[in-house]
Amino acid sequence: MIKKHTLLFFIFFVLSGHVASAQVRNATPQDSTKMQWFGDAKLGIFIHWGIYAVNGIPESWSFFNNYISHTDYMKQLDGFTAAKYKPEEWARLIKASGARYAVITTKHHDGVALWDSRMGGINTKSHTPARQDVLTPFVKALRKENLKTGLYFSLPDWSYPDYDVASRTKKRYTLAQEPRRWEKFRTYYQGQLRELSERYNPDLYWFDGDWEHSAEEWESGQVRDMLVGYNKNVIINSRLSHYGDYATPEQGVPVIRPQDPYWELCLTMNDSWGYSPHDRHYKSPNQIIRTLADCIGNGGNLLLDIGPKPDGTIPEEQAAILKELGRWTKKHEEAIFGTVAGIPEGHFYGNTTLSKDRRTLYLFVTSQGTESVRVRGLASPVKGIKVVGNHTALPHEKQGNAIFINVPAREYDPEVTVLALTFDEPLRLTSPEPAKLTLTALQKAGRSDAEQDSRRLRLLADNVQAGHNPFQQTALQADGEGVAQLKLKDAETARWVQQHAEALYHTQPGLPAGHYNGATALSEDRQTLFLFVEGKPSGPIAIKGLKNKVQRIRVVGNGTLLPHQIFNKQYWSDIPGIAYIDVPADLLDPHLTVLALLLDGPAELYREDIKPIESN
Repeated sequence: MIKKHTLLFFIFFVLSGHVASAQVRNATPQDSTKMQWFGDAKLGIFIHWGIYAVNGIPESWSFFNNYISHTDYMKQLDGFTAAKYKPEEWARLIKASGARYAVITTKHHDGVALWDSRMGGINTKSHTPARQDVLTPFVKALRKENLKTGLYFSLPDWSYPDYDVASRTKKRYTLAQEPRRWEKFRTYYQGQLRELSERYNPDLYWFDGDWEHSAEEWESGQVRDMLVGYNKNVIINSRLSHYGDYATPEQGVPVIRPQDPYWELCLTMNDSWGYSPHDRHYKSPNQIIRTLADCIGNGGNLLLDIGPKPDGTIPEEQAAILKELGRWTKKHEEAIFGTVAGIPEGHFYGNTTLSKDRRTLYLFVTSQGTESVRVRGLASPVKGIKVVGNHTALPHEKQGNAIFINVPAREYDPEVTVLALTFDEPLRLTSPEPAKLTLTALQKAGRSDAEQDSRRLRLLADNVQAGHNPFQQTALQADGEGVAQLKLKDAETARWVQQHAEALYHTQPGLPAGHYNGATALSEDRQTLFLFVEGKPSGPIAIKGLKNKVQRIRVVGNGTLLPHQIFNKQYWSDIPGIAYIDVPADLLDPHLTVLALLLDGPAELYREDIKPIESN
């Protein structure tokens, strides 16, 4: 979607002290009032629609990277019919997904505009069998559904004869040698932006491609002033060369909470932005719902992409995902829209959000079963707890610094369950550090019920994660030998320790918070990562930000090997994809399952800001 720096450009940025990142460098103070709807919206739908859908090839990049000639790429104009285009149905489907806004590609880097621009260039009305401006009816449909309108606009136009860059290996001219041609292009693209503002008065502009020139060359400051002149409340993304209002990380879900007050992750449903009939690598609704929870839990938005076909229909797989997403967002809307980022990591293994008055805490639960859900370090007394969507009141029990909530099996959502904890005051927090579990305490623990066994073993995993491994200096061996010498009274605890001894033998604290929703440990050589899996996962287990290649995954205690899938890994980016692991129900331990991931070297983690991708 978005391009690679040339070596020269990279050197210039390094020498000038600039670092490419997802952070917004505002030239003017941010108006928090105008940003309010955006901060509350949480979910938007991105639409990549253009002639690239005809052959199902990468939008614009296919000719830019010389995978296809520009002439052959433009032959797709003849196949863009929009014969079954029903913008009202698009808008209804988008609204049904729960999205509060949509962003459509008015013009990608190939220069093909979806409206009949008076500035010249290529457009769908004059140059395709569609013979129509396809943008105007869609904007009208969005407004009819009371959805905010976002317009994507590519600053570069690799087809325009007076734009300097033609492809990765070809330039038409240099600005220093032919400044008049550059001025002609600036007049062209800024004229198109005036048209878009005058005709549609969008709520948001989503720029792309600013890396090819400096802010001064684009005249970014003047462009911002012009757009704000049309609409003082218009919101502009970060890709107008430091003159934007919010950050735009791409494809990679942030591991650590972004510092920007407003940000939005743009994400594909499969591996393609535009329609690609051969790309069947779709994420499941469960994975997308959990990604949405990741975004809102960290105070951001999700901009989820769809790619309509050249006839204007939306692929069935994409429509199905939007419908299931809509079922879930409608049920849990109070925990999503208008909320703020949740409590810091370490208090709960999963995502959380807070009501704006901080008197309601929402827990996003990704496991199912009879085990209790727990959250640590709440200093404010809990007034009440309910299942969001079902409104079922739930009892809770305080044990140490943890709150345990028993959720009946019938109350779990098939994808992600949300619990609401209410307080009489804005939520106060205390340390989430788990109570220290000693070997002596384990030895004294007598026979108990299944729930208490599970709590004890989960606390053990928490201690290992925190660096308090009670078996570190004991007779316990990696193969389970020596467990009898530990003199554990509770037979079930002894059984579990023996079966999972390798995750306790000389292991050290595992991954920092943000990479996995649970406790972890690392082997002494840091090449085996142990994941402690609570309950019955409602979908595949996810690991973010792991740079290593996973060589093998097995269930500790029985040796069963498990496959995994990688999503969101782009070959041109060093940002790791997300590793997803499905764990069959018959392999789950009744109290706490452990997986062992053999890595290709000592564990390495990606904990940087997720940046706009500038290559494809």
